[in-house]
Amino acid sequence: MWMRWWKVLGLAAFVGVAATGAVIVRAERRRRAYTPEEIRARLQERLDAAGS
Repeated sequence: MWMRWWKVLGLAAFVGVAATGAVIVRAERRRRAYTPEEIRARLQERLDAAGS
């Protein structure tokens, strides 16, 4: 019975790590989808907004 809980806990930890990795990969893909011109324009917008 005690070993069963350890197995469930280990499986839950593995699923959590895999889900976190998937979220990180998705965010990285979204970040890399911007062209340099888009990044420059977004930074310029943020700078203008911070200045006002």
